[in-house]
Amino acid sequence: MSIPEAANPIELFKTWFGEAQNCGLKEPTSMTLATCDPSGMPSARIVLLKVVNDEGFVFYTNFESQKGLELAANPKAALCFHWMPLGRQVRVQGHVERVSDAEADAYFASRPRDSQIGAWASTQSRPMAGRFELEKQVAAFALKFGVGKISRPPFWGGYRVKPERIEFWQEGHFRLHDRLVYARSGDGWSTQRIFP
Repeated sequence: MSIPEAANPIELFKTWFGEAQNCGLKEPTSMTLATCDPSGMPSARIVLLKVVNDEGFVFYTNFESQKGLELAANPKAALCFHWMPLGRQVRVQGHVERVSDAEADAYFASRPRDSQIGAWASTQSRPMAGRFELEKQVAAFALKFGVGKISRPPFWGGYRVKPERIEFWQEGHFRLHDRLVYARSGDGWSTQRIFP
């Protein structure tokens, strides 16, 4: 099956993403995020897509986590979505920027209260003596905030991957997959099909 070309790859992504949301996957927003440290050593983990629009792909995290520190040193990243029931992947490469404080505040306010407390309690990616240390932190912040509003931690927010290259991959019989690449070209996009 040949992937239909679109003038804007974000619109094609939204179509595929909508189909992924309706195919029974537990978490269609999950995506692999790959970053590199200053020495060039890559690391990858799964994060959740929160926003996609013409500006890019947004996820949220602790700025002081491993990925946050790597993005501060090298603000480039790759994403990979894999929707197995549909036989599809989407790969994204681009530069990364932080979302605005207003965007981060609005998203943080929409999170469940326990997740808000968790953002304050976890010094993400740092060693801990044991699970009880985390539980004590959660209890301490729950007590601190009581029933009042929980503000967004200054060390927590969002990143936007601004795509320079997006590849759409559709599984084919006998591994003869269809691959369509969009590359940023001025204010628009160029397209190219590549061998599987």
